[in-house]
Amino acid sequence: MTSPKEALAHTASSADAAPGTPPGAARGARGRGTSAGADSWRSRLYRWDMKASPYAFVSPFFILFGAFTLVPLLYTAWYSLHDVQLSSLDHQTWAGLDNYENLWSSDFFWNALKNTLGIGVISTVPQLLAALGLAHLLNYKLRGSTVWRVVMLTPYATSVAAATLVFTLLYSWDGGMINWILHFFGVDPVNWRESDWGSKFAVSSIVIWRWTGYNALIYLAAMQAIPSDLYESAALDGANRWQQFRHVTVPQLRPTILFTVVVSTIGATQLFGEPLLFGGVSGSKGGSEHQFQTLGLYMYDQGWIIGNLGKASAIAWSMFLILLIIAAVNLLLTRRLRKSQ
Repeated sequence: MTSPKEALAHTASSADAAPGTPPGAARGARGRGTSAGADSWRSRLYRWDMKASPYAFVSPFFILFGAFTLVPLLYTAWYSLHDVQLSSLDHQTWAGLDNYENLWSSDFFWNALKNTLGIGVISTVPQLLAALGLAHLLNYKLRGSTVWRVVMLTPYATSVAAATLVFTLLYSWDGGMINWILHFFGVDPVNWRESDWGSKFAVSSIVIWRWTGYNALIYLAAMQAIPSDLYESAALDGANRWQQFRHVTVPQLRPTILFTVVVSTIGATQLFGEPLLFGGVSGSKGGSEHQFQTLGLYMYDQGWIIGNLGKASAIAWSMFLILLIIAAVNLLLTRRLRKSQ
């Protein structure tokens, strides 16, 4: 026999449960509701983590890029529109486009631009031709091919200061090996540092020595990606190695050659370390008569020797515009190559 109180309690607990469910199911349902809320919070946290984690992983690059590249770049653009001296950075006078107008009428700027283009042509053309020939030789099976590839990359790994110091000794007016070889063949010695085209050739030879092996490895990688069926077909048609190189290798390497031309041209436009160290005391001037002063040296001379940061900033942005023109020419040539293929 149950008492009236026990019957009322049993009726209340049974009323909480749905019909057909055992006693205590309501309490279990309330417990599962709490667990479902935790699972929902975890799922939201997981979705947020999946969306935000990639941005968190790449954010250090953008933070460093903004702090050390974008902000200085914009600040340089601001400086190029002002009259700013290195000795008094807090005193800035609005100049507008006066710095650019002074560059347009400056003989030193056009001389630096001419020297930059001249050294760029002298260093880029022989460099890429030599790299193409070396890559063609390494593309065939040679003994110790890995050793040769490491040797080709060694000049690129050498510092600019060490390489320029060695070449400065080689091109020395008194006791240099280059003049000794010229004297051996009955040619008068050349004052490489003071002559016009001699100094350009000396600086270009440093660039050629450092970057030929690097470009050769790029060409070699592109050559190894060429299908062997093309060479077999050319051999069946009676083509020798030279003909295969002209009619198979070079056409297949056109995009890679265009890439190396653009990269080498950009590097020549920014040439700075080699002529600075080669010139010695007058390195920032590009020689006593500015005969090998590049745009990079001219910018350094105006900004850190003379102290005219506004004009130096205008030179930097002029170099940036030149690089944009080079990139536009590269884009047009690339499109034409794609259409021709």
